[in-house]
Amino acid sequence: MQRAIRQLCQEYTDLTDDEIQVIEMMAGTLQPLANLEAADIFVDCPCREGDAIVVAEAKPEEDPSAYRNSVVGMLAKSENEPAVARTFRLGVATKHMKARTQEDNYTIQSVEPIKYNGRVIGVLIREKRITDEQDELNEGDRYMAVETPLSHMINENEWLTESIDEGLILVDERDEVIFRNMYAKKLFQNLGYVRDILGQKYKNVCLTEWEEHLDRVEQLREVRYGKFYLQIRQIPLRKGNLRLAVIIRDITWNREQEKDLVLKSVAVRELNHRVKNNLQIVASLLRLQARRVDNEETKKVLNETISRILSISVTHQLLSQTGEESVSLMEVLRTVKNNAIQPFLKPELKLNLELQGDDIIVDTDIASSVALTVNELLQNSMRHAFDGRREGTIFIIVERGNAYSKLTIRDDGTGFDPESTRTGSLGLDIVRSVVQDKLHGKLRIRSGESGTSVSFDFINETADFVSVSE
Repeated sequence: MQRAIRQLCQEYTDLTDDEIQVIEMMAGTLQPLANLEAADIFVDCPCREGDAIVVAEAKPEEDPSAYRNSVVGMLAKSENEPAVARTFRLGVATKHMKARTQEDNYTIQSVEPIKYNGRVIGVLIREKRITDEQDELNEGDRYMAVETPLSHMINENEWLTESIDEGLILVDERDEVIFRNMYAKKLFQNLGYVRDILGQKYKNVCLTEWEEHLDRVEQLREVRYGKFYLQIRQIPLRKGNLRLAVIIRDITWNREQEKDLVLKSVAVRELNHRVKNNLQIVASLLRLQARRVDNEETKKVLNETISRILSISVTHQLLSQTGEESVSLMEVLRTVKNNAIQPFLKPELKLNLELQGDDIIVDTDIASSVALTVNELLQNSMRHAFDGRREGTIFIIVERGNAYSKLTIRDDGTGFDPESTRTGSLGLDIVRSVVQDKLHGKLRIRSGESGTSVSFDFINETADFVSVSE
């Protein structure tokens, strides 16, 4: 298990060796904890690209688990697991929040930060099925209200606190929530809190960064919490045993309307911006080619350049047809395949291109970068792999992973020595640059007498995919 933890941390996180060792030591205690708590226990670590990844797990041995399969290596999305996101963001524990699992079920999570030298390097998660945990909460939810002059006033004028469209919370000198109106109760339920915040430590339910001296200066902050945008005002009181009043306003609708207005107003400008960027890419490619080619290579250069232009334009063509900000990767690759093969159709060579694997919905930048990379790899394969051959096959294979997907171009050609092409090959220079700088992935080349396989990976942006073979 330790090797798997280290491999996942090295591939998806920026944790140091010392920090990974702390995670490995923590993972060694999970099984006794799972048995003791009769709950599923996990360790998640923060990914470089956001969200978190599950690196270790333990299921109770004598009690039912909420999971059918292992989830190690899968992403923990912030919108599905708000308790995990809150603890990573604030560095404090989060208790009893609803979560949506990787298997599309619902559990209740309690999360503790794992810190090393003051930095949150991971979280320890306790999960139970909704039914089991709800029984515990109902049994243990007992709270005696603290009597204060202000609480009497609130009780006498309850209609006022319940009529305002804002959440109101009062915190006493012990940092416990001694009052919340119904708006605040429902808001926290919508955020994923299962237990009523009344009677809880404010540190465990506050939605901004926790500070020990909250009662010194009035604070007004705006935070994003999953799909919610909240405006939070913390007001020092210093009245009797009252320490703090917190007013929370849900401004999600306002922010969504603002985003819609911005998108509509800049639509034409954004389109021109994309066209400009694509033309700059084409111009750069042309300049690179001009420095490297002699006159007799003109036809070859034109074919390569046209193919590159087409591979970049595919994404924008699909965007103009769908009106969405994301596209089907398989549709992009299908068009790239058809465009790339045209210049290499010869009577003496029977060439077969097969497209297989998972169709993934990706954003514009990923689609354009993948299209350009695949176009270069296809051209290299068709130009060099089948010298002296009468037929050949090239496979384009897309494999969706938990956090990163993988794309492979494989042929059954004569092979080559990868070391001899490390410098001086424009096509491979482009591929290496795009994979590293745009896709944030790794390029792998394997070649031998049975053919060549080139693969690279890229981060998943959505969960939509279907299996395709053609």
